[in-house]
Amino acid sequence: MSAITITDAAQDYLADLLSKQNSHDIGIRVFITQPGTQYAETCIAYCKKEEVKPEDTVLGLKSFTAYIDQVSEPFLEDAVVDYATDRMGGQLTIKAPNAKVPMVNEDSPINERINYYLQTEINPGLASHGGQVSLIEVVEDGIAVLKFGGGCQGCGQADVTLREGIERTLLERIPQLKGVRDVTDHSQKENAYY
Repeated sequence: MSAITITDAAQDYLADLLSKQNSHDIGIRVFITQPGTQYAETCIAYCKKEEVKPEDTVLGLKSFTAYIDQVSEPFLEDAVVDYATDRMGGQLTIKAPNAKVPMVNEDSPINERINYYLQTEINPGLASHGGQVSLIEVVEDGIAVLKFGGGCQGCGQADVTLREGIERTLLERIPQLKGVRDVTDHSQKENAYY
């Protein structure tokens, strides 16, 4: 059971919006951009069948389906989506008290902390270039082995991004880490962003 509450009023309002779309199998996606940081924003977007991800949490509501983004889900604990009417009409409100709360601490396993900072701080910046970076493993000498994907793969600037941005951020956040290594094959250039 998901931790988020979507009130009846909000469901009615969203169902009405969805009914105006030219698609009968459209739902909503609830997600948080940059979860666990002070920049966290809780968002609701239309979600077509082909945009559903296998790892989404599916919330079947009375007249539509809500898909909860996997990375965002822990940050949506105790969240409430409501629709309030006033003299001016109505407004959809989202209260997510845990959206900005980091889900890791010094005692979390190092790979969880690396993944957390990749998701919340590093990948949002790379997304503007259509890229992302993921953790492959942490090797015994305290080196995080990373792989670039999307527009970062084959990009001539990937090495600079890795050293200047990613490595510096991770080393600041995780003192036990000694460095990062890139295992991406940058000879593949078809999606590269320049």
